[in-house]
Amino acid sequence: MGSIDCMHWEWKNCPAGWKGMYQGRSKRATVILEVVVSWDLWIWHAFFGTPGTCNDINVLQRSPVFDDILNGRAPQVNFTVNGNTYNQGYYLTDGIYPKWATFISAITSPQTPKQKLFTIKQESIRKDVERAFGVLQARFAIIRHPALAWSVEMLWKIVMACIIMHNMIVEDERDNYMNYWDPTEFSTEQPENLAGSSRRGATTFTVTPGRYKDQNLATLMATRENLCDKQINTSLKNDLLEHIWASFGSTFVNSP
Repeated sequence: MGSIDCMHWEWKNCPAGWKGMYQGRSKRATVILEVVVSWDLWIWHAFFGTPGTCNDINVLQRSPVFDDILNGRAPQVNFTVNGNTYNQGYYLTDGIYPKWATFISAITSPQTPKQKLFTIKQESIRKDVERAFGVLQARFAIIRHPALAWSVEMLWKIVMACIIMHNMIVEDERDNYMNYWDPTEFSTEQPENLAGSSRRGATTFTVTPGRYKDQNLATLMATRENLCDKQINTSLKNDLLEHIWASFGSTFVNSP
C-alpha cells in the first residue's frame, strides 16, 4: 500500500523549557513527521508533532496509521501471493520497524540469490518515501530550513499546507488522468465514484466498504493481534520472496 518512514524537521525557535523533550541524537530540537507514500509520491497519511527524542517505534505507538483498521472503518483487502491469500495490506519499511503482519522490511544480510533479489526490489521501492521527503524540501523552502515558529500547532499547519499543495501537484501531473485538463470532469460527483469505483482515465477499481459499527474490546484486541502477528509477517515475506524470484529470477541470474 506504500512505504512508511519518518523525517526530522529542525525547530530553531523551540522554547527553552521544551528543548530537552525535543532534542534528539543530533543535539538539536526537532519535530518528527511520519508519512505513508505511494509509488507516485502521493502522501496519503501524515502524522506530525512527535518530539525529536522519539525514534520510529515510539512514533508508531502514537500514530493513527492503523486507527481505521482497529475501528472497523478500513476497506477490506484480499490478495494472493504465491498461492496463499492474505486479508491485510502491508507497508514497506526499513529495519527498525517491528516484524508485524502489516510491515515488510528488507533482509538484513541476504545470502542466497533469492534473498538478494528480494532485498534489491524492496529497497528500490521503499526509496519512494525518501524521495518524497526530498521533493517536499525541494519544493518548499520553509520546511527545508529550520522552523522559526514558536508553537507545534503552527508547525503542523505549515507542514499540512505543504503536503496538501504537494499532493495537488502530484495529482495534476499524473499520466493516468487522460482528461485531467477538462475541468468539467470534476464539476459533479458521479454516483459510481461514491460507491467506490472510478472510470477516470479508463481505470476501474472496486473497494469493499469497511464495517461501520461499534466494536467491543475483544474484537479490537483481536484485530490488533492480527496486525502485530509475526508469523504472518514471516509467511508473507517468504511468499513475496518466491513471487519476486519467479517473476524476475531469470533476469537476475543472467545479469552480469
